[in-house]
Amino acid sequence: MKNPSQKLPTKIKENEKFRVFVWALFDLAHTSYSIVVITFLYAVYFKQVVAGGEAIGDFYWSIGTSISMLITALISPVLGAIADYSTGKKRFLLFFSLVCIIATCLLYFIGRGDIFFGLVIFIIANIGYQAGVVFYDAFLPEITTPKNYGRVSGYGFAMGYLGSLITLALIYPFIKAQMIREAFPFSAGIFLVFAVPLFLFLKDSRKKVERTKSFINIGLTRVFNTITHLKNYKNLSIFLLAFFFYVEGVNTVIFFAGNYASSTLHFTMGQLIVFFLIVQTTAILGALIFGVIADSIGPKKTIVITLLIWMFTIFFAYATSFKEGAFVQYLAHLFQMDNSDILIKCFYFVGLLAGSVMGATQSTSRSLMSRLTPLDRKTEFFGFYSMFGKSSAIVGPLIFGYVSFISGDQRFAILTILFFFIIGLGILSFVKDEGVAKVHAE
Repeated sequence: MKNPSQKLPTKIKENEKFRVFVWALFDLAHTSYSIVVITFLYAVYFKQVVAGGEAIGDFYWSIGTSISMLITALISPVLGAIADYSTGKKRFLLFFSLVCIIATCLLYFIGRGDIFFGLVIFIIANIGYQAGVVFYDAFLPEITTPKNYGRVSGYGFAMGYLGSLITLALIYPFIKAQMIREAFPFSAGIFLVFAVPLFLFLKDSRKKVERTKSFINIGLTRVFNTITHLKNYKNLSIFLLAFFFYVEGVNTVIFFAGNYASSTLHFTMGQLIVFFLIVQTTAILGALIFGVIADSIGPKKTIVITLLIWMFTIFFAYATSFKEGAFVQYLAHLFQMDNSDILIKCFYFVGLLAGSVMGATQSTSRSLMSRLTPLDRKTEFFGFYSMFGKSSAIVGPLIFGYVSFISGDQRFAILTILFFFIIGLGILSFVKDEGVAKVHAE
């Protein structure tokens, strides 16, 4: 007779695979918002149509992103602490997801000259999206073991970029028919449909708690307690500071890639679609490959590799952005191509490089954060992780938009991104990749 317990490990492994799949599917869902609204369609639509193609459109867009990120940064640690206390991540994730979905639908009503309302609705949608990520990320330590954090985090980002490809394919008929506004509620529908499985099948370890204070007071108290004892989490604090700087560069690229290609390089909508297809495709491969690398050599070393690639990418983007520049002329002569053609091909190559590390940098950072975070405060600390990530997205886009506005040329603004990666890499060198954190303070 077979021992029934012999099948138990297989069953557990199968359950873990299903949990990972359902969790990663949500990444596919909410990426339909980020690719359509943040990175590509609405970002370009806002500057070219809503802001009338004026250079100040970059500055308006940077203000909108900065405000939404500031609000998210302020509320994320409190929300995370509340969710830890009540262990109700899923209901918070549902609330903010619905906020994002509804606001994205309302973008349909934004037209030429509606700068104020276009920014307000975008800010609301982005708060819903960014705040929801706090609770989504905090599920990672619950669905797999520490040795698999890197690859599972990579699976999530890979699924997200696959969602970008699916979304781009589905909205292409809208773009071709010049029905840009109709694409916004359609992308919200994609978000809704693919988000449902997480709420149906992924269990949240909720518990009833007796409380004498409101959840807001509890959240603020726990956050204040964590801040006052931050000296006990020195390694984690150094990592968060490094993360603040280098993800500043990543966020700025995400927010302005579409605008830059459209305004400075004069990409057509068709060329923009090709560019983002390149970015999303290589991002899938990058997230998967670097996820495996992170589990092999460690997340810190992996992040260092991605940051070096980022630095080369930004420098190459700047060097090849001048049509009559010596480097572009040299490449045009080398490959026997027109300057305009070589400039476009070079930016496609920039998209390939950026895509290969865009998801990888973020997924590996999430993996390292999971290793350094006290398990009983995972959502609260992921709230701080989100706070550093979102607050970093305040400064970078704002500086990029301001430099672009005062110089009248986005090419000079590119160089501001390079400094964030350099500073982040320097601080990261002091972080110790020491495995799963223990609880040091209460």
